Amino acid sequence: MDNIYLDYSADTPPDERVLSVYLETARVNFANPNSAHSMGHSAKGIVDAALAETAELLDISPEEIIFTSGASEANNLAIKGIAHSNRRRGKHIISTFLEHSSVSGTLTFLQEQGWEIDLVNILHDGKIDLTHLKNLLRDDTVLCAVCAVDSELGTVQPIAEIADILKNYPNCRFHVDATQAIGKTHNDLSCADTASFAPHKFYGLKGSGVLYKKKGIIIEPLIHGGASTTIYRSGTPDAPAIAALSAALGYAVNEFDERYERVCNLNARLREHFAKNTNIRINSPDDAVPHILNISVKGIKGEDMRRMLDEKGVCVSVKSACSVANTPSRAVMAISHDRKNALSSWRISLSHLTTDDELERFINILDDIIG
Repeated sequence: MDNIYLDYSADTPPDERVLSVYLETARVNFANPNSAHSMGHSAKGIVDAALAETAELLDISPEEIIFTSGASEANNLAIKGIAHSNRRRGKHIISTFLEHSSVSGTLTFLQEQGWEIDLVNILHDGKIDLTHLKNLLRDDTVLCAVCAVDSELGTVQPIAEIADILKNYPNCRFHVDATQAIGKTHNDLSCADTASFAPHKFYGLKGSGVLYKKKGIIIEPLIHGGASTTIYRSGTPDAPAIAALSAALGYAVNEFDERYERVCNLNARLREHFAKNTNIRINSPDDAVPHILNISVKGIKGEDMRRMLDEKGVCVSVKSACSVANTPSRAVMAISHDRKNALSSWRISLSHLTTDDELERFINILDDIIG
């Protein structure tokens, strides 16, 4: 019997329509978009069209888009780029316990170079404490980095409210990791100064990503060299990958309501079942995105549960795929203040592709393990 894949927040299968766009573009428009000949112009036309379409879908300007190799590069480019270009204004940065390792690791790197990092408290519902954020902000704060949706709990952060608070601190830039938000929520990137995401989270391809950079925001590049679509990130534009990214984003935006409703129904079915079992604790808040459901099973470590489920053909994650194994979930620890519960936590992530049969089989397998 086929495996039951419930790890869609780590990765999604590429949409066949997206694959077709990639293959056709790679077959026909393989030339370097920077080349002066006719085939180069044709490839550049593909890039420009995808750039315009991506901007329209996100309701931003094409010149505010930087194509990258993924969200990790985009996070590094934004955070290091903002920190280094504003180092004369200050070296204080605010972030959270909930960030992906490409954010927290970058902040650790900057801390070792002399930047001061403060982490804002998390409330019982998984959202950041806005009062604590206000208390942490200083005149020399140059960056605040907050994920739009937490990858472990699915908590939706109050991005617009955070942006409103930061308006009182003109030296402070606002970076949003929107990797778990695109395709799961309606997004207004204009609230941020920079924002990152990658299409492999919404049925696109790995190896490509986007950094939104608001007009007027200056960042120091990570990659220097030849011409590209922007001065902020050198490298030959990958026309097939860019076209595929735009296509995946288009399907994610245009089919959002249908996909979202399907996932909501699946999430509700799981929550209803888990509520009947006193050994199961639901960690995700009620208003989390329905795609992510974090639970703990009393007396069973999350890593042990993941292994037992895997042996029965069920694929889930304990935490983000990039997290350190056998450590308590920082997100669950932050909301529950219970180390045992955090060590027992693991993540189910759903998709509109998840079938009713897969869900029922998963429920039965989990019940057998717990029993």
